[in-house]
Amino acid sequence: MLSSRAQLQEEVERSQQAVAEALSQAKKLGASAAECALNFSQGLSVSSRLGEVETVEFNQDGGLGISVYRGQRKGNASTADLSPKAIAAAVEKACEIAKWTEADQYAGLAPKELMATDIPDLELFYEANQTPEYATEQALTCERAMLDMDERIVNSDGASYSTHCGFRMYGNTHGFTGHYLSSRQSLSCMPIAKEGERMERDYAYTLARNPELLASPQSVAAEAVQSTVSRLGARKLKTMNAPVIFHRDVAHGLFGHFVSAISGGNLYRKTSFLLDHLNEQVFPEWLNIHENPLLKGGLASTAFDHEGLQTVERDIVSGGKLNTYLLTSYAARRMNMNPTGHAGGIHNWQIGTGDLSFDAMLKEMGTGLVVTELMGQGINMVTGDYSRGASGFWVENGEIQFPVTEVTIAGNLRDMFKQITAIGNDIDKRHAVQSGSIWIDNMKIAGE
Repeated sequence: MLSSRAQLQEEVERSQQAVAEALSQAKKLGASAAECALNFSQGLSVSSRLGEVETVEFNQDGGLGISVYRGQRKGNASTADLSPKAIAAAVEKACEIAKWTEADQYAGLAPKELMATDIPDLELFYEANQTPEYATEQALTCERAMLDMDERIVNSDGASYSTHCGFRMYGNTHGFTGHYLSSRQSLSCMPIAKEGERMERDYAYTLARNPELLASPQSVAAEAVQSTVSRLGARKLKTMNAPVIFHRDVAHGLFGHFVSAISGGNLYRKTSFLLDHLNEQVFPEWLNIHENPLLKGGLASTAFDHEGLQTVERDIVSGGKLNTYLLTSYAARRMNMNPTGHAGGIHNWQIGTGDLSFDAMLKEMGTGLVVTELMGQGINMVTGDYSRGASGFWVENGEIQFPVTEVTIAGNLRDMFKQITAIGNDIDKRHAVQSGSIWIDNMKIAGE
């Protein structure tokens, strides 16, 4: 069994003492400032294959990392042992390292006046049935359903159920200390289908903090089977230019490249194709992106970032124009701007959509390619050039005609963003970026 809320709270209290001790020790050793991050997690996962339990794994991880500053010199150390002796040794090492590092005029804690003062309960932790018996039942039920649904399903790469819980804590010598509990459950399966001499595999999964929001084992199995058998008989395409719809399963990745392009690290290094694009048009006028870090139960919710900065709701993009960069305090100082509370990543991006369902998008598009899987990392962040292997389905007369394999889609992200024709209302809420399927007007498709 994993820890209950009450047991995690006991661990939190011990961790608070460890963080306080580390910060106090750093000041005693002459540090001008210090900050600590502490993580604690427990997890249980069970995997099955062909009706047999393959693995039952329990893991528990945790550790404290401390950064100390001697003026503009920074030293880091970490320890998984939270005893006073081990903490003292880690702090001493960090202080010693700081003596020898080169001074960086931009180094230091985030501004004190921007530290979080309001840390509401965002309902990120839910009690769950976390026994090995329950996890085993979920995995086996999903896999059995998967194997019984279609005679073309001839094998299985297995099913897996996992549950995790824990907390994150951050403290610094500004006097800020904050933490939050979190939990997460998931169920997945991967069938293998055969028709003639061709075999295909695909998968499906469900993910949520609240176990009551997980899809049933039967529905996960049904989605996996449908996705897998639909890939049978895949063909290649001739090289052409055509409209492309990024299916909701992969659409979030397209906005992931946008996240990288407007993040401080790439901006101050001048390695972003969106350098100097603040307040510029980067998407069509109808497209908006809203960020809500305080969304209750959200998979990317948090009241403070990894530097203790208060997170706030904000419009990242309005009317297609870029309103803000994503800046840690270090990047902000490098760019002579204010930090935005994005140390550690983004927080529940909600992409504005229209009224089109996925099927309606197909009919509107008429002819083109639906991409359901992407391979490779052919992205040049400096130029925006985009080239990735893909598979999916060819569409004619607004309907899927046949599965497609072994093609490459290419374009430039700067152009692709502006050529977004529509975003479907089939929103995938399993990611920090919540987007429906994305229709891009024109892309290069390299095939035969």
